[in-house]
Amino acid sequence: MTRTRFLFALPLLAMGVAVQPAAAESYSFDMGHTKIIFVYNHLGMSNQYGRFDGFDGEVVFSADKMSDAKINVTIDANSIDTDVPKLDEHLKSPDFFDTTKHPNITFKSTSVKQTGAKSLQVTGDLTIKGKTRPVVLDATLNFQGEHPLGKFSKAYAGAQYVAFSAHTRLRRTDFDLGLFAPLTSDTVDIIIETELREKK
Repeated sequence: MTRTRFLFALPLLAMGVAVQPAAAESYSFDMGHTKIIFVYNHLGMSNQYGRFDGFDGEVVFSADKMSDAKINVTIDANSIDTDVPKLDEHLKSPDFFDTTKHPNITFKSTSVKQTGAKSLQVTGDLTIKGKTRPVVLDATLNFQGEHPLGKFSKAYAGAQYVAFSAHTRLRRTDFDLGLFAPLTSDTVDIIIETELREKK
C-alpha cells in the first residue's frame, strides 16, 4: 500500500473497517521509454550490445499485491538492431532467428514472487524460434503513480504509470541459436528498462 493510501486508510482501520487493496490495472508499453537490450561477449575481446525495437504487450499490476502481476509480451524478431546491418541480416537468417519462419518472440508469465519491498522474480515461458523454455527475470519496481510530467505536459496529465528495471541470462543453445558458441558466448544477458501507461 502506498503512503498516501495508508494515511487515507488509518481512520477506517481505527473504526474496524476493512480496507481492500487496490485492484490490479492493465498497462501498455510507453514505446519511447522502453528498451529491450541483449549483451553478449564477442570472442573474448569485447561485450557487444543489440536491441529489439518492435514489441507489444500488456502488464497487469498492482503494487498492493505484486505477486498477482501478469506479463504478456510479443517481440518482432525482425526488429533486431545491432547497428551493423550485415550482422542484423545474418541474425534474421536460418543460422539464427530464422525470422521468415519464426517472426515473433513471446514471453508469458507463469508466476510472480515478491522478493522485497520493490523487487520481484517473474517466471515465464519464453519462446524463440519455436523453442519454449522457462526463464526467470529479476525485476525492480521503480515507480507507480501519476506521471511526474503531468503538471507540465498535457500528454501526461492524469496519466498513471508504472516503471520497471529487469534482467535475466539466457543460453543461446537452448533456443537453437548456438552458432559459433562458445567462441562467441553462449550466455546472453537481457536488460529491460520500461515505463508503462495505464490503459483507459
